[in-house]
Amino acid sequence: MDEMAVKNYLAEIAGKDCVLEQEPMSAHTTFRIGGPAKYFVLPKSVQLLQQVLHFCKKEKLPYFVMGNGSNLLVSDKGYDGVVIQLFRNFDNITVSKAKTGEKLITAQAGALLSKVSRTALEESLTGFEFAAGIPGTIGGAVVMNAGAYDGEMKQVVKSVTAFDEEGGTVVFSNEELELGYRTSVLQKRGLVVAEVTICLEAGDKQEIARRMEELQMRRSAKQPLEFPSAGSTFKRPEGYFAGKLIMDAGFRGYQVGGAKVSDKHCGFVVNAGGATAADVIALTDQIRDKVYQETGVTLELEVRKLGAF
Repeated sequence: MDEMAVKNYLAEIAGKDCVLEQEPMSAHTTFRIGGPAKYFVLPKSVQLLQQVLHFCKKEKLPYFVMGNGSNLLVSDKGYDGVVIQLFRNFDNITVSKAKTGEKLITAQAGALLSKVSRTALEESLTGFEFAAGIPGTIGGAVVMNAGAYDGEMKQVVKSVTAFDEEGGTVVFSNEELELGYRTSVLQKRGLVVAEVTICLEAGDKQEIARRMEELQMRRSAKQPLEFPSAGSTFKRPEGYFAGKLIMDAGFRGYQVGGAKVSDKHCGFVVNAGGATAADVIALTDQIRDKVYQETGVTLELEVRKLGAF
């Protein structure tokens, strides 16, 4: 199928206003880095998402499903395929009560964690405060079992609805998700999350708000929120802290092009201005090599890479 036919068919599925060509990915990642996506699609429903996925698989088109790009480094060359963004058009949230009396929040994969946490606050539900300041979507958060401040998705997820390798719908329980440190069965199998249901407890609204404010103040004090970044750059090595290893290796404030190790927290590589993906990779490679030489510890990127590097 030629390019025009692909574009027309995607537009027929998702709507003309929801299909863009050569869309700069720098506009859709928190790093503010990345070349153009050949096709950029924003489906508005589970059914449309499923149709787009089915079309990509049938035509053997490379595709990538993303949230708001908070943990993503896109190549300067862009992505020669279909980027499917589940964010603004895919973020419905509902609150319900299980037969057992549990309070449940069900959110489409593109719902921001901050939006889900605000819903929990409005409903006086506790247990999700840890996620309020994590700059990502709930779909991406469950795929990587995101966490902060002694909380993680594993503690609150009840079930996840996803599309399997054949495009069929499958529901995973908490136990079936195999949630571990920055991993899950969803990640291992490359499955696409449609919606997530979390289970929370009734709490005091004022106390929930106080805890959320406290955690936000701690984030602001310790993390370089004033610069574009993709969050923590490296995973935490067992028995160590990546930020301390990087600091001890002498990288605080070190810069390659526009990519810089944060002065505030060495676990973050930030876009100090005009950074390219090549800058980030050159910097992280230097960090990884020196930390290994000095400590024998191998740092592994937590940031996901998309495109040709």
